[in-house]
Amino acid sequence: MIRLGIMGYGNLGRGVELAAMKNPDVEVVAVFTRRDPSSLKILSEGASVYSVSDAEKFVGKIDVMILCGGSATDLPVQGPAFARLFNIVDSFDTHANIPAHFADCDAASREGGTVSVISVGWDPGMFSLNRLYGQCILPDGKDYTFWGRGVSQGHSDAIRRIEGVLDARQYTIPVPVAVEAVRRGENPELTTREKHQRECFVVAAPDADLARIEKEIVTMPNYFADYDTTVHFITMEELQRDHKGIPHGGRVIRSGETSDGMGHVIEYSLKLDSNPEFTASVLLAYARAAARLSAEGVVGAKTVLDIPPSYLSRESGETLRATLL
Repeated sequence: MIRLGIMGYGNLGRGVELAAMKNPDVEVVAVFTRRDPSSLKILSEGASVYSVSDAEKFVGKIDVMILCGGSATDLPVQGPAFARLFNIVDSFDTHANIPAHFADCDAASREGGTVSVISVGWDPGMFSLNRLYGQCILPDGKDYTFWGRGVSQGHSDAIRRIEGVLDARQYTIPVPVAVEAVRRGENPELTTREKHQRECFVVAAPDADLARIEKEIVTMPNYFADYDTTVHFITMEELQRDHKGIPHGGRVIRSGETSDGMGHVIEYSLKLDSNPEFTASVLLAYARAAARLSAEGVVGAKTVLDIPPSYLSRESGETLRATLL
């Protein structure tokens, strides 16, 4: 039985609990929070909620600590801090900063004699693996990644920070003609605007200037300015009725040739009812891998690109060879 700790109890932390219930070889022994522990009601029978400051008391009692904080401010600090104490798995997803985060967690794990598996999820994570497989199999080709249709939590939060906005959801949507051109093996050169659209559903305060809010959204640098963006103003009741979930998904496509005129297209796609629950399920599979690597004496940071697929399964190699090959 692999003993898990959950650091943080938002949507992702609750998703890890749900994933643990589907996997009989793991158990949640403790949940850690920055909130008042007595204010949380968790799902895991036999587990308790503790303050983050109590985590160090669980060294030797937890096989893998799953870090469920955010990539902006939580994981850059928590990753190295807890890697000195525990085997960890995180979902750090700021792509440009992954090399630095890897180096920080690697140094901390080597100091503590632990394993850190970083940037686990579906992108980075499962999509990263499929980009790697595609490049290895079709070296003469091009990669394309499309995200959505799904809720972008970061973009939704950016809208909510605009004066006069009470709540908002933003959907990232692949442009259909771009996806189809890639699927046909045309290898198009696509701009940011040609690959994705953004659709926003906004609840504004009764006295808010709707024209100003819309202009601030569509011209927002780094978020919406480079995309065709549509803004819909709706009521709070409509938002809660029609947009309360956190769906997402996307596809990775590799298009290339093995000889002149002999083209091939590899496509991997996901359609997710719940982004955090699916991400949590990936985290749990890699927590199993982290426990196995640690048992073998491995030390240091790893990513999904470094770990054998069989380490994700609770089945033996013999069973996998007999049933999946």
